[in-house]
Amino acid sequence: MAYDFDRIIDRRHTDSAKWRWYDEDVLPLWVADMDFAAPEPVIRALKERVSHGVFGYGMPSDTLREVIQERLARLYGWRVETGDIFFIPGVVTGFNRACLAVGAPGDEVLVEPPVYFPMLSAPKNGGRICKTVTLVEGAERYERDLDAFERAITERTSLLLLCNPHNPVGRVFERTELEQLAEICLRHDVVICSDEIHCDLVFKGHPHVPIASLSPETAAQTITLFAPSKTYNVAGLSCSVGVVQNPELRARLKVAGAGLIPHVNVLGYTAALAAYRDGQEWLDEIIVYLEANRDYLLEYIAAHVPAIKCHRPEGTYLAWLNCRETSIPGNPHEFFLEHARVALNDGAVFGEGGEGFVRLNFGCPRATLTEALERMREALDKL
Repeated sequence: MAYDFDRIIDRRHTDSAKWRWYDEDVLPLWVADMDFAAPEPVIRALKERVSHGVFGYGMPSDTLREVIQERLARLYGWRVETGDIFFIPGVVTGFNRACLAVGAPGDEVLVEPPVYFPMLSAPKNGGRICKTVTLVEGAERYERDLDAFERAITERTSLLLLCNPHNPVGRVFERTELEQLAEICLRHDVVICSDEIHCDLVFKGHPHVPIASLSPETAAQTITLFAPSKTYNVAGLSCSVGVVQNPELRARLKVAGAGLIPHVNVLGYTAALAAYRDGQEWLDEIIVYLEANRDYLLEYIAAHVPAIKCHRPEGTYLAWLNCRETSIPGNPHEFFLEHARVALNDGAVFGEGGEGFVRLNFGCPRATLTEALERMREALDKL
């Protein structure tokens, strides 16, 4: 490989939230950023931009829009106009904005827990009601109960917040699944806001399908959100992308949150262009490394802590660990933090179905992952 993902980079003595939130003896495998240096072309482009010395208000270049347009057509056969593309400082900003733009105060927003927890609070932030339809944990993977999903829709249901690839359960929903979901939403006039921030981080046999790419009718009723942040590990630069092919819906989004949502900063635009235009070699290699980390994690827990269960992630660098069959007393997040000195995400914050789970970020050098797993095993062995 051209890139050395085994290299340990000291992040504890920087401004990293991931590494500074907990005490220094805690290994942090929680918040979803990776412990790898960004692609060299991104770092080079940022150095060149910084050397210019002037950092005023920015705006996206035509080149950035065209690179994204070409990328969507090449990867997914999804053809959008450059005018359909807009930029926001974060995907969370995007789906909160959608909750303000779609429907009216008091309307219902469907969310599918266990799910990325800002989705659970976004409806209330927009004066809407969060209505949950829990994903069903099957023998091999999580599934959607489409009958229950459709029964949950009422005349006040205006929006679905979709997470695909799914955080935290690791599903990359298949075309047929998305077609069935889209058909229900179209029939009931429910707008789809699809968080696809992990769309580039999918493993062999699990291609990503943007739900808006299914049909013109679906596209007209969909807000798609993604970003270079997770893919290329540039989350702190706060540049995310939205695609809305319905001009009226796009106009409503623009009005929603006016004066509250800042513009993307100039370094965010610089990083996004360099990543999408020149970062493919890095992305190809990181997928191989992450897939190997995923397989190592699953093999380790099967061999050494078989009471912990985990469905094989189809995408993302997040593992959803079921600790309900262990002898852990109480909350597994608190147990591993106190007794293993490993910080994981508490599954309970992801909503219904998350109790007794933790989320582990395996986007780190193998040595870091190994040490964390060893600490967790040793803590369980002492029970």
